[in-house]
Amino acid sequence: MVRVTFMPEGRTVEFEYGTMPYDHHGKPMSFLDVAENYGIFLDHACGGSCACTTCHIWIKEGAKGISEADDDELDRLDMAADLQLNSRLGCQAVITGPGSYVVEIPKWNRNYVQEGKPLAAAEK
Repeated sequence: MVRVTFMPEGRTVEFEYGTMPYDHHGKPMSFLDVAENYGIFLDHACGGSCACTTCHIWIKEGAKGISEADDDELDRLDMAADLQLNSRLGCQAVITGPGSYVVEIPKWNRNYVQEGKPLAAAEK
C-alpha cells in the first residue's frame, strides 16, 4: 500500500501500489498525479511538464521511496523560492514503491483563490 499525507491540510490518501490510474498531470505516480487523482489542490501552472515551480513541495517523510531528481528538475528547482534540501517538484517526484510519504505544500505556494478554489479551503 501507498500512503501519502499532504500537509498542512493533513489529508491522507491510501491506495495499492500500481493501481492508481494516470491522470496526465506530471509523471505517472508523481505527487502531482496522486493529488489530482484524489482532489487535493497542488498548483501546477505548466500542466506538470517541469516548466515552472508552482508544484514545489517539501518531502517530509519517505524520501528513499521516491525517484531521484533528474537534471531538468534540478535546473528548474534552482529557480524555486525557499529551496531546501528536501525540495522537489510535485510533477517530477515519482513514488517508486509501497510506503508512507509525507509532503508539505509551502504556504506561499498555495494559490486557491486564483484557481477558483473556495476561500474556506485557502484559510485552512
